[in-house]
Amino acid sequence: MDFKQLQSFITVVKYGSFTKAAEVLYSSQPTISSHIRNLEDELATRLLVRTTKSLTITPRGMEFYEWAVNTMESRDLLLRRWSDDTKRIIRLGTSTIPSAYILPEILPAFGEKNPNVYFIMNQSDSQGVIDGLLQGNFDIGFTGMSADNELLECIPFYEDRMVIITPVNEHFLSCQSAETPDLTAIMHEPVILREKGSGSKKSADYFIESLGLSENDLNIIARINDQESIKNLVAGGLGISIISEKAAQDLQHEKRILVFQLPENTARRQLYIVYHRDYIYRDYMKTFIEYVKNFYASDRA
Repeated sequence: MDFKQLQSFITVVKYGSFTKAAEVLYSSQPTISSHIRNLEDELATRLLVRTTKSLTITPRGMEFYEWAVNTMESRDLLLRRWSDDTKRIIRLGTSTIPSAYILPEILPAFGEKNPNVYFIMNQSDSQGVIDGLLQGNFDIGFTGMSADNELLECIPFYEDRMVIITPVNEHFLSCQSAETPDLTAIMHEPVILREKGSGSKKSADYFIESLGLSENDLNIIARINDQESIKNLVAGGLGISIISEKAAQDLQHEKRILVFQLPENTARRQLYIVYHRDYIYRDYMKTFIEYVKNFYASDRA
């Protein structure tokens, strides 16, 4: 059994045709047929039932197909990792806030000192980043929540704050001018929330619970993954939201939104750099990890 045989089998199943598989793989139909026949002989089982009019995959063939796809994906991932090592590339998985507001500060500064290191960045929610690290899709991750997995090292590197943002209108200006704004009353306004896999959503849930409220008590009008869309919708008067103070700064400075500070015990949250405990990282990756750990160290002191 070899990779060419696996690729032939996968392609035949994918397209449902030996002829099409041969065309896609730039091979001949007899070669494809030989690959399938050799697999069936080695496995001592029928994988495909072929007639003049149809092609059917057997139950064992489907089981083998799933294994073959996973095997080829693992091979491709390994080859990409080794190729990336020679090119000094770091594959980053990052949640929304680090991607949009933190890494644009860190990466250019790191790049000035390490011009031969390059980054491939993939954005997801925090849970998606953690899952991607465990699946081997990323070398290093940045999340808004801790990774509860013994395989991963999760180090806080930046302290963020959560705030309520509202449209700019007389009602909310009046709320803001109060000596102690009534945050509970504000939370009964129409609310836009993040998706459930995000660290921002987890922090917002903690604040909502501290008010003695649940999502069932709120007037949730939308759940949106994109932080910038949430900000613009709030600025347009659609509702309020709970987001990162770092993310709110630009529209706050432009006076397009109002910002309400949360109580100290619910406002603070950590952003984390996450990586595998037992991976043997290249020196340039270790250098980047240490650089991130120390980048905001003076802010935490």
